[in-house]
Amino acid sequence: MSRLSHFDDAGSASMVDVGSKSATQRSAKARAFVRLAPEVLEQLPRNPKGDPLEIARIAGIQAAKKTADLIPLCHPLPLTHADVAVEVQEGGVAITATAATFARTGVEMEAMSAATVAALTVYDMCKALDKGIEIREIRLLEKTGGKSGTYRRDSTSGPDSADL
Repeated sequence: MSRLSHFDDAGSASMVDVGSKSATQRSAKARAFVRLAPEVLEQLPRNPKGDPLEIARIAGIQAAKKTADLIPLCHPLPLTHADVAVEVQEGGVAITATAATFARTGVEMEAMSAATVAALTVYDMCKALDKGIEIREIRLLEKTGGKSGTYRRDSTSGPDSADL
């Protein structure tokens, strides 16, 4: 395993210099799961604050665009695409976020930020009904492009929401 990339030789935090890297097409997909009680799931369409799932979707897209403002050593990236899909499933809401760019560094953090903020928004929109809502399984599903190539999460490398 190589060393952590965000530290210099003296051990100080450092933004990675990507100046010598080639710009390539890059994409990433991340997931989060928001565990909701059946009573809360029933109330989703009738939320007085608006449709929690649509608001969460938009919040996730906004988060992808603001990732460099949230994560101190992330490079600001010119996103060519960001989207969030929100799906009601048994036991909660599955959130899948995608991000793409043509740049010198990847968009994993943008996809992860989008999924996380979308999940937090579902919590915020539903917390009046249940404070026990849980955000689970925030994880990178895949990434493409760059020197390290393609990564796809092995479907057997972690529990699914039904297992938790």
